[in-house]
Amino acid sequence: MGKNPDNLMIAQGKYLFTIGGCNDCHTEGFIQSDGKVPVSEWLKGSTFGWSGPRGTTYPRNLRLFVKDLTVDQWIQKAKTLKRRPPMPWFDLNAMKEDDLRAIYNFIKSLGTPGTQSPDFIPPGMDAPMPHATIPGPPQSH
Repeated sequence: MGKNPDNLMIAQGKYLFTIGGCNDCHTEGFIQSDGKVPVSEWLKGSTFGWSGPRGTTYPRNLRLFVKDLTVDQWIQKAKTLKRRPPMPWFDLNAMKEDDLRAIYNFIKSLGTPGTQSPDFIPPGMDAPMPHATIPGPPQSH
């Protein structure tokens, strides 16, 4: 009896999230708990902000982000996405389509999307705690 291809794709998506460090930002309390957040709570975004010269960003709730997207729409977005630091959007842009399909299927398998993360705070405005400070780019000499 063969393995279910959908289950294999979901497992691959979970693996990619795990090794890619996506939960570090997109799952509330993941770093603080040494990764001991139940999978049922993964990827619901976070209230921990990242503040720097470009403002303060909050990791998105990825369940809500893909909620109304087809897999093809997700792939198109993932291949063209540009975000503020610390999101490594360039890594997502470079992923193979099969990996992006696996990520999409894993996110969709998680179920109830939860609530949206806090909104972006523009540069020069105070961000509520907690947040980490991201340094600006090095100054050229």
